[in-house]
Amino acid sequence: MHHRTGFTPISFLIFLAILGLIFLAQRYWVRAGFRAIRHIRSPRWSRALRILLTVVAVWLLVAVIDRLFLHFIPRRGPGLWMITAAQLWLIPSTFGYLLIKAVHGIEWLWNAVRRSRAQVPAQMAEPPRRAFFRYAAGLLGTVPLVAAVYGFARERFDFRVRQIEIPIPNLPPALEGLRIVQLSDIHIGDFMPVHEVRRAVAMANQLGADIAFVTGDFITGSRDPLAQCIAELAALKAPLGIWGCNGNHEIYADAEDRSQELFAQHGMRLLRQESAQLSWKGAALNLIGVDYQRQHEPMLVGVESLVRRDMPNILLSHNPNSFYRAAEIGIELSLAGHTHGGQVQVEIVDHRWSPARFITRFISGLYLLPMNSGAKSHLYVNRGIGTIAIPARLGVDPEITLITLKRA
Repeated sequence: MHHRTGFTPISFLIFLAILGLIFLAQRYWVRAGFRAIRHIRSPRWSRALRILLTVVAVWLLVAVIDRLFLHFIPRRGPGLWMITAAQLWLIPSTFGYLLIKAVHGIEWLWNAVRRSRAQVPAQMAEPPRRAFFRYAAGLLGTVPLVAAVYGFARERFDFRVRQIEIPIPNLPPALEGLRIVQLSDIHIGDFMPVHEVRRAVAMANQLGADIAFVTGDFITGSRDPLAQCIAELAALKAPLGIWGCNGNHEIYADAEDRSQELFAQHGMRLLRQESAQLSWKGAALNLIGVDYQRQHEPMLVGVESLVRRDMPNILLSHNPNSFYRAAEIGIELSLAGHTHGGQVQVEIVDHRWSPARFITRFISGLYLLPMNSGAKSHLYVNRGIGTIAIPARLGVDPEITLITLKRA
């Protein structure tokens, strides 16, 4: 058995902190709504809007309970749209709340400095400046919601093919030009319907790859249709077969063993702390796959014994942070996912910011680290095709990768 529980004490505390922050944000927005309603002179409209706002607040609470614990809302028709609208609101509105509080903090600091220098009483702050901060807070508070709606409607299913050549140390001449297609982070379920997975698989098949890899997170939670996802992935076409590894959401859903069984039923193979030697045009290739490597534990334990010195090694590991250890033990190429490329990327003054920066320096694309031999180990991080938390992408296209191996 490979069973491991999903939560650690630290991750549970982080989860509680995020829930607390979301609660504070919703409390702020509901109170702001009731304050705005008090300015409406018509008693009939005022009463109707108070009832509507109360219903919306209860609806958000029900949606959170359903999403986290009970899953009693039907995932079709109005029920699905209810869940979608709630998730499009909850996280962006929390960011909006934080931006508003940041503006309020800047305003307080500005006034405190001004009062200390000019001895101006707090009540004598200039009306134009007060208006500026009020409008700035209002504008910034709406930006995350507008961005989320755009990312939901425009970018989340805008699948893009990325092609890249990777030079591999000591690559046999026969493996020159070997073509790999990689999919990752499918997250089939509420916001990734089966027909979109099928479309991604069809796009991958058009690339004519020699081997196909799927690097984890087939689902988000235990109620998602894992069997349907893997049945769709089985339609991938590649002479050297379809191979995969588990992601962290397979741990959360206690679906690691089931994923392996379903892969086998469809003639595919999901590697779990094991390796397989492949032959292509008379040359050999060593493929290694591992379950999700946890941040707080030593990574790739026992994998060193799977590394071959007489042929190139490719590692399938959902977590890109295993790359440090992979380079140390002489793995020439690692393929990962997990980050979704941050799912949201913001460019400010020629600097790109991604929330994935909080968990890794390997956000998306190609990275290099030195091996003990002096050659370079490579990592490619796929942006995935699914979403998590917010059913939207912004500035981060969902990705299907075509990798061509070259001799270094």
